[in-house]
Amino acid sequence: MRNAAFEFLLFGLKEARACIFAGSFFVVLILSNTLPLGALPRYDFILIAAIVLQVALLASRIESLSEAFVLGLFHLIGLMLELFKTHPAIGSWSYPEFGYTKLGTVPLYSGFMYAAVASYLCQAWRIFNLELKHYPSYRLSILLCAAVYANFFTNAFVRDVRLVLIPLVFVFFWRTQVYFTVWKARRRMPLVLSFFLIGFFIWVAENIATFFGAWVYPEQTARWTAVSMQKLLVVSAGHYQLRDRR
Repeated sequence: MRNAAFEFLLFGLKEARACIFAGSFFVVLILSNTLPLGALPRYDFILIAAIVLQVALLASRIESLSEAFVLGLFHLIGLMLELFKTHPAIGSWSYPEFGYTKLGTVPLYSGFMYAAVASYLCQAWRIFNLELKHYPSYRLSILLCAAVYANFFTNAFVRDVRLVLIPLVFVFFWRTQVYFTVWKARRRMPLVLSFFLIGFFIWVAENIATFFGAWVYPEQTARWTAVSMQKLLVVSAGHYQLRDRR
């Protein structure tokens, strides 16, 4: 019993360690609403602080150069997705505040929100020595991933098929297990459960981020409301495309 309690505590500490960039980024979001920034726009403050965080993680060797490269790729991909989704013709969400470091409708700091997810994945993979067993066909996985992305970009113009894709993802990965080590014993959990858990915490993060004005969904324009629970399932189903398939 004592060993189980210790392992659970260690699991929590390692999870916190894996979330070091994401957690720090949320602290920056909160501070951006409370600190007197003077003439510096809030979006620009967040970008500068995020860059400083990245430099600090690299300098302290908490993050490796290869991990920083992965984060950079996620940042660029995230910016492209943001530019599409915030275009006036789409309007899925918006960044209404002024900023000097905005590319069209998107502040450059927004890419770091995607990098925060990548940072967690890279850190968790290394800290917990993650391994996937019974992973399905890569070819079919790529096709399913392409379908998820295609729906993401086209659901504003044609029929949204997420209610078909979400069950497909969970059925497709039903047998896949994630093996990980917290202390001594090698443990496992279903991959689909990890999808749901990570999706849940991203949903919580979305609520925190929108509450502090990181971005605004159309239904939050007049006043803040909680992010729809539907997004939890969407994020859970879409999360598999981010996995490092070693």
